[in-house]
Amino acid sequence: MPVRSRHHRPLAERPPPPSQVLIGRTLQHGKIRAVEVGLGESGEIVAVGRSISGGRRHDLGEAVLLPAAVDLHVHFRSPDARVEGENWSSGTIQAALGGVGTVGEMPNANPAVSTASRLVERAERGRGRLAVDMVLFGALVRARDVAALGRVAGALKLYLAPTTGIDDPVDQDEAGELLRSAASTGLAVTVHAEDPAHFRPLGNATNPVEWDSARPLEAEEAAVERLLRNVPPSLRLHIAHVTSARVSERLRAAGHSFEVSPHHLLLHGRPSDGARFKVNPPLRSETERARLWEELTLGRVPCVASDHAPHDPEEKEGPFSLAPAGVPGVGTLLPLLLARARRGELSLSVLVQAACERPSLWFGVPGGRLLPGHRGGVIAVDFRRIERFHASRFPSSCGWSPFEGSEMIFPVEHWRGGERIVEGGEYTGRPTGSIVRPEYARN
Repeated sequence: MPVRSRHHRPLAERPPPPSQVLIGRTLQHGKIRAVEVGLGESGEIVAVGRSISGGRRHDLGEAVLLPAAVDLHVHFRSPDARVEGENWSSGTIQAALGGVGTVGEMPNANPAVSTASRLVERAERGRGRLAVDMVLFGALVRARDVAALGRVAGALKLYLAPTTGIDDPVDQDEAGELLRSAASTGLAVTVHAEDPAHFRPLGNATNPVEWDSARPLEAEEAAVERLLRNVPPSLRLHIAHVTSARVSERLRAAGHSFEVSPHHLLLHGRPSDGARFKVNPPLRSETERARLWEELTLGRVPCVASDHAPHDPEEKEGPFSLAPAGVPGVGTLLPLLLARARRGELSLSVLVQAACERPSLWFGVPGGRLLPGHRGGVIAVDFRRIERFHASRFPSSCGWSPFEGSEMIFPVEHWRGGERIVEGGEYTGRPTGSIVRPEYARN
């Protein structure tokens, strides 16, 4: 279903003069060119060009101006600010530092966010705690709850396999009715696609390689094939955390959206690794990882998303089979891939499309491009500032990363709504982020 975008002003309406102008360089037609970006009083982009008059001028020198990224898939756990544990405040600050301006919060809370009342209550608890904008997902559990949930959620999520917070996933036979109900809401639906019928006994797994054998690629492929046979024609379907080139090719041929995550793009299962590298779906072999990375570099992957799932170190230090699945990643999603682009391993234009433009279109929220009329989520990237990442950089009790010590390039500045929320690579903003819904949502 096409996004009914209202990002642009009518041609006859003269845009207001900029209140401030960002001066730097940007990616245009595959090349880095000098540019000025004019922001209006409310932070929206009012002009983009070589020379813009009016407004306060802010020269960023050799920095490259890019649209803020959109992360379709995060687990920030609790809306409440707590001394321990991830929450919406610490999670969205990490997003801001990593150049992400909008996040999609998953519904596998305790209890699952499967009703309108639970979603509204969760939104109220998180009000005034967001550093960036958030789209709230509702969980597809009972068909009778879907219509009301669709009137308040920003997107919907279907779990076909057990994972963290989902012990009793939807049966494949129930999925069809839920997807038909979801299609009537007009909202986009993300699916965790693994078929438990293809799982092998899980209790004996002691490392990521054995976890891959227990939840094999065949389970992912079978779930996707069944979905494609039963998906309603009007449904805006999106498959989460795809792990193989074969599934990528199948979804692309069928014309459906999907995402890949940095841990599946850059890491592979190793017998020497412990539960910190336990994720669902599992890390695959080096061969599968390399093929998936090639899919991204060739521009065949619509979206990248972090599947940010922070767990305290002690939760990951028990028996592998009992440890929760998931790794942190919202703050490193873009910096990891910017470093790859700096090394010439990934086209910057491919990255911007997959991290910014297409996720914004899929969510139906304005952004993802530096164009007049779009919301002014702008980041400034100095490709000369490469750093070795340490998880202590982030305000989170999680305190670890599967990419500890990896090369990354963090934005030096991040502008949201006309306000600079990251300066010199440090968070300087206020909790002014909003919970947003797609512009095409049926109220």
